[in-house]
Amino acid sequence: MSPLITLTVVASLLLADPADAERVLGAYVFQRHGDRTAKSWPPTKLTSLGYSQEYMTGSFFHDRYISANSSHKIDGISTDIVNLAQITASAPQDDVIDNSGVGFLQGSIATETLRNGSTVEVPLNGYQLIPMSDVKSGSGSEDNTWLQSTSSCGKAIVSSNNYFNSNSYVSLLSGTRRLYQSLEPLVNETFSASELSYKNAYTIWDLLFVALIHNSTASFPPSTILNDTVMQELLVLANEHEFNLAYNSSDTIRAIAGMNLAGEVLTALNETITSGGKSKLNVQFGAYASFLSYFGLAELPATTVNFTGIPNYASSMAWELVTDDEGTEIPATSDIRVRFVFHNGTSIEGSTQLQAYPLFGQSMVELPWAQFVDETKRIAIQSQEDWCQTCGNSTGICASSSGAGDNSSSTSSAGSRSGREMSLGVAGVIGAMITLGVLFGLFILSMIVFGLRFVPKSAVAGIHRGSDASTVPVMKTIAA
Repeated sequence: MSPLITLTVVASLLLADPADAERVLGAYVFQRHGDRTAKSWPPTKLTSLGYSQEYMTGSFFHDRYISANSSHKIDGISTDIVNLAQITASAPQDDVIDNSGVGFLQGSIATETLRNGSTVEVPLNGYQLIPMSDVKSGSGSEDNTWLQSTSSCGKAIVSSNNYFNSNSYVSLLSGTRRLYQSLEPLVNETFSASELSYKNAYTIWDLLFVALIHNSTASFPPSTILNDTVMQELLVLANEHEFNLAYNSSDTIRAIAGMNLAGEVLTALNETITSGGKSKLNVQFGAYASFLSYFGLAELPATTVNFTGIPNYASSMAWELVTDDEGTEIPATSDIRVRFVFHNGTSIEGSTQLQAYPLFGQSMVELPWAQFVDETKRIAIQSQEDWCQTCGNSTGICASSSGAGDNSSSTSSAGSRSGREMSLGVAGVIGAMITLGVLFGLFILSMIVFGLRFVPKSAVAGIHRGSDASTVPVMKTIAA
């Protein structure tokens, strides 16, 4: 073989797509909503731009995981008409996030080839109806300005509030006061002078960011007040503010949103394996809080500081189940790996649409399934009971299990039981009454079957012993 041919072969091997030698068994996508109106002016709404962003991102994932000619196509997934047994979509009860899901799923176009060879496209440019189920976390999040407002997790709320007493917060609150006060001419219709501080770092930046995109009639004062440098500084402060509310390495309960997501991802990917590949693709729509808290829990900031920032609208992260096994079935778990990929913003163009990153402080971007399971279980919430215990909640949905194992006060426990349990004596009386009721029912049934009826005792005995005795019933057999 000539040196030129040898070099050509080596070059082709180096440039070959690694995905060509693998099978994608399934995937879980977590998708941020698209562009929306400002949080400071609820109800927050998805904009036309946001809907378009989600549609384009949905089209991208359709091309990646479903298109027949994709090197990342999920093994065995239906490529033309969606098979609802293979795909699951979910979103919290939130108008912005739910409508983002509709836009994303519309990117999954469908055509059908008839027997005569003609092709029919589903109406609305091939839009397929894919139902979305509800997830508990994140409902109403886009109408709330505080990151932890919808978690309902008692300990997480306390943990996030602790940030407002930290040295770093107090330092930034003082050091940035002049910057935020200078913005008063721009935001005085929304924020009072007392509200212009680092405490509202995210909502102030969000209001200005949305205005710069949509408000063509805004008459901002001279650029010395608001320019690219100021907006970048406000974004850095908003990132610092929100990441610290979403995650703290010494108090991880703060990352409850990421814990919930980790549990959902693990459950779904495990279902792909245990079902023999019947469940193939899960897509969940959500807000930036889940991104930030998962980033912290999965130790992604160690790879790049960008993982401490708020992801852009329509950002995506996905967990892919891959294998080098050449068969057609789900292989042994020892032959399965998990690859985490992320893209900051709409995945529509460029060579870095989705980039793989190592999870949990590892050096490799693909973790063996068993290792992924162990690492994820360490950070995940996997059941309602687990959530209640972790959050320390004892009311609402947690009320039924809150008393279990609580021995802090024997007197209280005994008092609680006395209100719910009955004494043996009362139980015996009730039992006897139930028995008599059953016997009386059988007695009535026998009368119906054998044609019996009630008659006064005096009619049988031929005597009258008074008003009380006359009403005592006795049984008399009446010939049919």
